Amino acid sequence: MADTNPIKQFEVHELVPFEAFGLNLAFTNSSFFMMLTTLVTIVLFTLAMSSRALVPNRSQSVAEIIYGFVADMLRSTAGNDALRFFPFVFTLFIFILVANMLGMFPYFPGPGLHSFTITSHLIVTVALAMLVWLTVIVYGVFKNGAKFLKLFVPSGVPGYILPFVVFIEVISFISRPVSHSVRLFANMLAGHILLKVFAGFIVMLGAGLGVGGYFIGIAPFAMTLGLTALEFLVAFLQAYVFAILTCIYLSDALHPGH
Repeated sequence: MADTNPIKQFEVHELVPFEAFGLNLAFTNSSFFMMLTTLVTIVLFTLAMSSRALVPNRSQSVAEIIYGFVADMLRSTAGNDALRFFPFVFTLFIFILVANMLGMFPYFPGPGLHSFTITSHLIVTVALAMLVWLTVIVYGVFKNGAKFLKLFVPSGVPGYILPFVVFIEVISFISRPVSHSVRLFANMLAGHILLKVFAGFIVMLGAGLGVGGYFIGIAPFAMTLGLTALEFLVAFLQAYVFAILTCIYLSDALHPGH
C-alpha cells in the first residue's frame, strides 16, 4: 500500500553523501530543489526575454507583467527611491513563488525526489527572513546613521509612556524575522499536510473496503482536488505576502521616522 504518512514528504534525504572537516555537507533533496528552483527561474526568464520584441509574445508579456507587479509593489509601499531594492525583492518573490509551485508537483525522477517544498522547512524561511532583516539594519544604519533609531521612537508619544512604547517597538522589530519566516513556513507545511491526509483517505478506503471504498473515496478525492487548487493560490499568495512585508520593512530603512 502507498505510504500515507503526511509527514514523510518533508524528510530530508542525502542524495550525494559528503563530509569535510567533520561536517556533513551532503547534497540532499532540499539542496536539489533549491538548485532546481534557481535553474527553472533562470531558464524561464531567459527564454521569455530572449526575443525582446517590441510587440511581446505571451511569455515575454508574462515576464513583463511580473516585473511591473513587483515594481508597483515597491513604489506603493516604500516610494520611488525603493526601486534600488528591486533586484532583491524581485529575486525573493520569484524564488519563493517557483519553489512553492515546484512543491505542488508530486513526482520527480530519482530516489528521494518526490514532492518536496523547500519553503515548508523553517530553516529555509528563517534564512530568507534573516536576510531581509539584516538588509534593513545594514542599509538603514548606512543611509541614516543614528537617525535610524527614530524607527523605535514614534513621534507625538507623551514622554511618560515613551520608554514603554520604545520597548514595544524594539521587541516588535526583533521579532520580525520570526513572524516573517513562520508565516510562510506554517502555511506551506499545513497545506501540504492537509493534501496528503485527504489523499491518504482515498488509499486507505480502497485498501480497507475494496471497490466500495473507492466509491466512498469520491468525497475525499473531490476535497483533494479542491484543496490542490486552493494550495496553488496559497503558493502565490505566500510569495506575495513575503515580498510585500519585505517592501514594508525596507521602507523603514529608507524612511525610519514615523
